[in-house]
Amino acid sequence: MAGERTRAERAARGVLFIHSSPRAVCPHVEWAAGRAIGMPVSFDWTEQPVLRGTMRAEFAWTGSVGDGARIASGLRGWEQLRFEVSEDPTPESDGARWMHTPGLGIFFAQTDTSGNTVVPEDRIRYAMEVAGADPHELHRELRLALGQAWDDELEPFRHASDLAPVACLNQVG
Repeated sequence: MAGERTRAERAARGVLFIHSSPRAVCPHVEWAAGRAIGMPVSFDWTEQPVLRGTMRAEFAWTGSVGDGARIASGLRGWEQLRFEVSEDPTPESDGARWMHTPGLGIFFAQTDTSGNTVVPEDRIRYAMEVAGADPHELHRELRLALGQAWDDELEPFRHASDLAPVACLNQVG
């Protein structure tokens, strides 16, 4: 029983949003996500209306703490993808969010229990040091720390998902 409790406590969950993927890459995306959570997956792909010729999918996943990072790492090699991965916090781990766009690459942030981005003290101190007395530079540095450029680029793709179905994936074992 104690072993089962430990496994349950370490269980993590999150959501993967594939905002845009070329059709030919879709099976590779499924393979990479399935490999990260330790089971084969099949997504319900739909047309991405924001970018002609691309597909989109989203699904909830359940697995182990760290699977969000494994999913993001597995997908970051496909540079033409736009995606987001979230991993909810657990009693033993912080939450996390990864965003990727072809032009910006990957962004990582820790998240709190409400899903807000947490900017570490050292990152804020760095922004203050770089900005000096220039409030515009401080604003730029804080926007960078929050991943604002990624949010700005992904926002039109997110709205395309308002009526999309969400599939749930669960790790077995």
